[in-house]
Amino acid sequence: MFGERAAELVRGLHRAADGHLPAFSEDGIRQVLEEMKALYEQNQADVNEAKSGQSDLIRAIKFRHCSLLRNRRCVVAYLYDRLLRIRALRWEYGSVLPNDLRFHMSAEEVRCLKDHGEFEIDDGTTILLKKNSQHFLPRWKCEQLIRQGILEHVLS
Repeated sequence: MFGERAAELVRGLHRAADGHLPAFSEDGIRQVLEEMKALYEQNQADVNEAKSGQSDLIRAIKFRHCSLLRNRRCVVAYLYDRLLRIRALRWEYGSVLPNDLRFHMSAEEVRCLKDHGEFEIDDGTTILLKKNSQHFLPRWKCEQLIRQGILEHVLS
């Protein structure tokens, strides 16, 4: 707790060789965000108590707040480093990344809820979205269709 998982995300990237893109640590990010949510909720409860006159909680509130800031910095550093690595790989390989690199990108399995027809992604590939078909797509490419109710995330 208190930033260990967030720091581990950054250390994992630091251990990876330059030019190598490690797998996206979705579980690690989720754990850090859950920790941040718990710290925030504890702080909110203690702030409400401190308003009623308990000044001995101020140090704990400040400590948790510093932990929240550290977790945020680590997550942003993790995402920014991945962004720089992906950008460098795009310059090196062009718009179509090799399959072994695509594997390390964050792809989500989605299920089509309605017949939508063809959907073209950035590399020119077209995908036929038929009712009850399942596809692995990067989240940012299908987020709009999820909001429209055409696709849904498949949770394993």
